[in-house]
Amino acid sequence: MKKWLIPVGIIVVLIAIIAFWSIGIKNTGLQKSQAVNKEWGNVSTTYQRRNDLIGNLVNTVKGAADFEKSTLTAVIEARAKATSVTIDPSNVTPEQLSQFNQAQSGVSSSLSRLLVSVEQYPTLKANENFLKLQDELASTENQILTARTRFNEAVQDYNGYILSIPNKWFLDYKEKPYFEAVAGAEKPVEVKF
Repeated sequence: MKKWLIPVGIIVVLIAIIAFWSIGIKNTGLQKSQAVNKEWGNVSTTYQRRNDLIGNLVNTVKGAADFEKSTLTAVIEARAKATSVTIDPSNVTPEQLSQFNQAQSGVSSSLSRLLVSVEQYPTLKANENFLKLQDELASTENQILTARTRFNEAVQDYNGYILSIPNKWFLDYKEKPYFEAVAGAEKPVEVKF
């Protein structure tokens, strides 16, 4: 009788070790996936902050200057377009991320034109509310950069984990795309008056 117990005991222990090992792989994959989702939430939050500030900035500019309507309209339309693009971080595709990035690039471009155009209005440049909003926008742009960098770091960690062997044999998670710069982002924004 005892001869059967030792091999059965060894087999049970090996099965338990393999089961706990595979559970650990799945749980770690889930944690890394959730970290990517969290970082995407941070990216979305910083973009939302920028969109909220843009509304205040546009209203301040409208109230302080006889300003070009086309510039303000471009900013308002770009902001509306950017807020209409939403992404589910658990099923994000490179195409969705590119579409989101294009919409946000439109906001950045029109906002840059707005801020450069403001230079023509000395009373607006001296307006305390405008200066405060301009500082807040600069701070928010830095927060956006930080959030995007952290998102990409979380994606790198996640992708590295799920694509490494033996993890990819046990996991059915999909690779997530990185947040990349929009094509032409390396060129300065052209401002025309």
